[in-house]
Amino acid sequence: MARIGFIGLGNMGAPMAGNLVKAGHAVKGFDLVAANVTAAVGRGVTGCGSSAEAARDVDIVVTMLPAGKHVITVWGEALSAATAGTLFIDSSTIDVDSARAAHAAAKDKGMLSLDAPVSGGVGGAEGAALTFMAGGSDEAFDKARPVLEKIGKRIIHCGEAGAGQVAKLCNNMVLAIAMIGTSEAMTMGQKLGLSPQVLFDVMSTSSGSTWALTHHCPVPGPVPGSAANNDYKPGFAADLMLKDLTLAQDAARTAGTPTPLGASAMQLYRLFIAQGHGTKDYAAIIKMIGGER
Repeated sequence: MARIGFIGLGNMGAPMAGNLVKAGHAVKGFDLVAANVTAAVGRGVTGCGSSAEAARDVDIVVTMLPAGKHVITVWGEALSAATAGTLFIDSSTIDVDSARAAHAAAKDKGMLSLDAPVSGGVGGAEGAALTFMAGGSDEAFDKARPVLEKIGKRIIHCGEAGAGQVAKLCNNMVLAIAMIGTSEAMTMGQKLGLSPQVLFDVMSTSSGSTWALTHHCPVPGPVPGSAANNDYKPGFAADLMLKDLTLAQDAARTAGTPTPLGASAMQLYRLFIAQGHGTKDYAAIIKMIGGER
């Protein structure tokens, strides 16, 4: 059994922390939103009043936060409170530079560290079925793996510091592009007289098949668990997709790599959100593609 401090108990963090409790770990947690702490306590987490308190006297600190600036601030507080040798795992999706800065800060304090963003959304967090993309040393990864396996199905060591974030941003750029392409094809097919089910049956078993289609089909019907069958309640919100696409474009500029499809996807999601749909699932972009506002 590990002693774990979990900081960031929102839609993803709370179920992750709760599943660690179910796995037999002693978990204490903190969030700036008091209601999030209360909800986590309902899952068996011991509530804390600060990041420092959550990081004190534990083996592992896990953070799940909105952006790089938050990770840097919280790690600064938590690193000062933690015991040397504590493993710090950041499962936020943030910019690569901030991830590497967090690793450097941990190393300066004598801590092990991983950037380990996730794929799988809220459903994956609730079902302990996330994919973790980890960046950091072999030692940190080996220590983290037995714990991460309790809240994820696939734990992949992507490389050194920041590699997990790079993998996550590449993955979500592809996901956004695939969803837009799927939405365009579905819209075109329907307007030319094909039913969504027929299109799904053809595309899902042919070369046009993608994860976006088979798991998050943007039209109601073919995939019962898709947000399209629940008024596009997320899932994975369009706001979060735009965040990831923006980070991916920042990374592409750093790498000097042209990503015209990624850039176009970012602009389309930006327009979709400007129309007031940021809290809808990312699959709802089919409505804009189909001419709805």
